[in-house]
Amino acid sequence: MATIKIKQVRSAIKRPARQKRTIQALGFSRLNQVIEKEATPQILGMIKKVEHLVQVVD
Repeated sequence: MATIKIKQVRSAIKRPARQKRTIQALGFSRLNQVIEKEATPQILGMIKKVEHLVQVVD
């Protein structure tokens, strides 16, 4: 499968616990961190749930 690069652009502070857990599950530990993941349906769904906190990097 293809890989996708994701960058956390907004903080998870003052967000619901579900969104915080999704950010952690994606592998983010700090702001402006870029991670690379496989573009599986599960990962794409997680990105959709926190799309206001992350950005897909080309």
